[in-house]
Amino acid sequence: MSHWVRYQADGHIGFGTLEGDTIAEHEGDLFASSRPTGRRLSLAAVKLLPPCVPGKMVALWNNFHALAAKLKVPEPPEPLYLLKANNSFLAPGETIRSPRTYGGKVVFEGELGIVIGKRVSGCSEEEAPRYIFGYTCVNDVTAAEIIQKDPTFPQWVRAKGYDTFGPFGPVIATDLDPYRLTVRTLLDGEERQNYPVSDMIFGPYRLVALISRDMTLEPGDVIACGTSVGVGSMKPGNTVEVAIEGIGTLTNRFE
Repeated sequence: MSHWVRYQADGHIGFGTLEGDTIAEHEGDLFASSRPTGRRLSLAAVKLLPPCVPGKMVALWNNFHALAAKLKVPEPPEPLYLLKANNSFLAPGETIRSPRTYGGKVVFEGELGIVIGKRVSGCSEEEAPRYIFGYTCVNDVTAAEIIQKDPTFPQWVRAKGYDTFGPFGPVIATDLDPYRLTVRTLLDGEERQNYPVSDMIFGPYRLVALISRDMTLEPGDVIACGTSVGVGSMKPGNTVEVAIEGIGTLTNRFE
C-alpha cells in the first residue's frame, strides 16, 4: 500500500509517497511513469494540496441502502449523480467557507472517493479495478436549502459547487479493497457517521463501469461514492473530520 500526496514547498509543487512524517519525492507523472528522486521532505515543512487535480468530480446521490430506507425513497435502478465544480476543490487543513450569498444550513457528507488512474470509457465491472489508481476521503459539502429553493428546478450543482465545498485528501491510498472500508465523520471530535462501504447500492467497481459508459473518465478524476446516514449541519468554528482506516483523515474547519 502507498499513500500519495501533493504538496507545495519553497514555491514548488511536487508529489510523492508519505511514509510516516516524511515524503519521498517523485517526479514524472503520478498516474503513468512516476519515479523517486531520492529527495525526502518533512511533512511539517510542506503545505499539503489536494492529492490530485481532477478534471471532474462525479458525486453520487442515494447510493446506500440504509440512507434510502431512512429517507423512505426507492433505491435507484442506475447511479444518480452530479458534477462538483473544480472551484470547490479544497486541500486538507484549509477552511470551508459559507457563501456570502447564502445564509442557510450547510451540511457535511463524509464519503469514499475513487481516484481514476487510466483513461476509461465503457469498461465492465470486472475490468474496473485496472482503471482505479486508489482511494481518498471526500467531504461533499452542501448548501442544503438551495436544492429545492426553486420548485421548478432542483439546484444540485449550485448547492454543492460553491467555492471550498469539495475538500478531499489527505492522500490517495493504493492497493486497498474498497469493499472492506468504513467511513467515519466526526464533528468537533464527536462521531456523526460510521457506515460500511459494503452497504452501497452500486459498489466502487460497478460505479466506475456504469459511469464510464456515460462519460469518459480521465486520470485524476474522482468519483465521490455518496454518503449514508448521519449527515448533519455545520456551524462556524466547527471542525469536520472524514476518516477512513487505511487512507487517513481529512480535516477541515468551517467558517
